[in-house]
Amino acid sequence: MIRRSPKSFEDWEKSSNYYPVYSGILPQRLLKGLLTRNVMTDADEHSEHMYYRMMGNTGIQVSVLSYGFWATYGIKDRLSGDEGVKTAKELMRIVRSAGVNCFDHAEAYGNPNGEAERIFGTALKELQEEDPHLWRRSDLVITTKIFWGGSGVNESGLSLKHCREGLDDCLSRLQLDYVDLLFCHRPDPHTPTSTVVRSMTEMIRSGRATAWGTSEWSAQQITEAFWIAKSEGLEPPQFEQPQYNMLHRDRFESEYFPVFNPPYNIGTTIWSPLRSGFLTGKYLKGIPDDSRATQEGYEWLVDDLAEREERGEFELVSKLVDYAESIDCTPAQLALGWCLKNPNVSTILMGATTVSQIEENMGCIDVAKRLTDQNMADLEEILGNKPEPWMGPGGAGTRNLKTL
Repeated sequence: MIRRSPKSFEDWEKSSNYYPVYSGILPQRLLKGLLTRNVMTDADEHSEHMYYRMMGNTGIQVSVLSYGFWATYGIKDRLSGDEGVKTAKELMRIVRSAGVNCFDHAEAYGNPNGEAERIFGTALKELQEEDPHLWRRSDLVITTKIFWGGSGVNESGLSLKHCREGLDDCLSRLQLDYVDLLFCHRPDPHTPTSTVVRSMTEMIRSGRATAWGTSEWSAQQITEAFWIAKSEGLEPPQFEQPQYNMLHRDRFESEYFPVFNPPYNIGTTIWSPLRSGFLTGKYLKGIPDDSRATQEGYEWLVDDLAEREERGEFELVSKLVDYAESIDCTPAQLALGWCLKNPNVSTILMGATTVSQIEENMGCIDVAKRLTDQNMADLEEILGNKPEPWMGPGGAGTRNLKTL
């Protein structure tokens, strides 16, 4: 079925299938949080049940769920080589058919670095040959991140040299002419922010990226880059990729509060929404086979799990598992739905590697839609970690105002 764009603004505004999602009709703060259906262009059956949010000020709509390749493809045996391409195609078909349009990568993903991008690039080319319309480049949002490239002294960081060469290598592995969203994977303490902004500006204006953003930068670093760009006529950062989940909230909900608002309006792609699978409850009875904690290079997760047990987080997750059962959903759906209730989350990165995990995760949208204020209050009581409201870098002052 093809739904066509309305002939006039009045038709658009009156239609139940359209939302006026652009500046001047809705406040930016409300616009970012809307779950909007992408029906401004031909809407295929695959997007019927998916929702979309704006990615900062880019004008790009991203599905509220994205598919990420971190710590999976090019790492696990069954997700490497030809078998990895085969599995990627199978799972990419499922998420794309469900309306997912965003796919997340980085030059550091896989073993060796970049292997995950190579697998995706091969899979995408084959899928485009199978179904050119479904996989048309104009409807996809593909990301990558620059920082950790190779072992050489100049093969990491955010120097102009590495940004150029690293992105060129990414595009070669992805078999693309450009990426939509380019991230600086971490702040670089050895490269001035002004240099980074100029480097990212070159990547955009050369046509190799559409927009750039950051990952795990502080709010101060983001605003510094923003105002350097504005003062020098360069391209500002427009999105951030932070960790955000039920157990990791302070930076997202407190420190980043200013950058979610004008003039910054930063969009987000959140990673580890399930805390590396911990919030699913699967580690309550030990470490399952084929989990990330069993993979080479991820031994740190074992130590991390021991620390979580000492902090009492296993007991907390057990309570979340029980609560999920009481409202007829899985723990994973509850954790993802909880993230989705935050309007500053543009898209959630899924790292699912099986059909059953994909199908389960996709169900979080319906869970988010039926989570009530009371449900959210119940969860806050279980979590007991709600950050203090952001009061500005200097705290709250006291002042009396005598007025009419």
